[in-house]
Amino acid sequence: MENKKIVLKEDLKKGFKELGIKAGDNVIAHVSLGSLGFVCGGAQIVIEALLETLTDRGTLLMPTQSWKNLDPKAGVHWEVPEEWWQLIRENWPAYNKDITPTNTMGAVAEMFRKWPGAKRSAHPARSFAAKGTNAEYLTENHDLCDIFGEGSPIGKLYGLDGKVLLIGVGYDKNTSIHLADVMADYPEKRYAEESSAMMVDGTRQWVTYETLVVDGEDFEQIGEAFEAAASVKKANIGNAVVTCMSQRDIVDFAVRWITNNRK
Repeated sequence: MENKKIVLKEDLKKGFKELGIKAGDNVIAHVSLGSLGFVCGGAQIVIEALLETLTDRGTLLMPTQSWKNLDPKAGVHWEVPEEWWQLIRENWPAYNKDITPTNTMGAVAEMFRKWPGAKRSAHPARSFAAKGTNAEYLTENHDLCDIFGEGSPIGKLYGLDGKVLLIGVGYDKNTSIHLADVMADYPEKRYAEESSAMMVDGTRQWVTYETLVVDGEDFEQIGEAFEAAASVKKANIGNAVVTCMSQRDIVDFAVRWITNNRK
């Protein structure tokens, strides 16, 4: 990258402070490490900067989804022929929150799920990891059918009046808007069955459960409209634009937008 910038931990902490992130905050972070430039220390430094800014009184939350652990018919194994699907259902390893890797969540989330003291929720495909004062509360009892709803980690964060931090990513990565999917009433709202490999009473089982169908196709539109109407803080850190907002503000706005605009 031409004009690629070097980013130090102090640059990150300075940027987070500029955005209003402070000790004791509850923050969900979505991070593109590569967007920042050359981060001296990589994913580790980003996590350390966030945790040091929040201190032990705060809580950091990240999505650590492992959506490859869904039924192949959902399209998550597009790279294989259909005749392999049943073999996948029978042999895909059961979710293990200590082992199962993330899928396309980025290097920072992948490191964070293994961070000393971090807690990870038990959902086999839509997990979150957290560290800090409210980590246990945010990640416990993540119901199979309530992937992004009021009892999910992002729903609980809403109750804590948390903040959303988008580090070099857009609103299409803003998982909190999925909470608005759940809360809003709109005609095309649909539910579907999903299945995942998980441990049940010590035995690997292929478990089927019902969830709200979510896709995020209009999240960028929602974000554009939100920024035109609401208070959003932005800072440049390295090569990345970093955006910070109240989670309640974006969710409440998205509920109204979805209600008025989805058919």
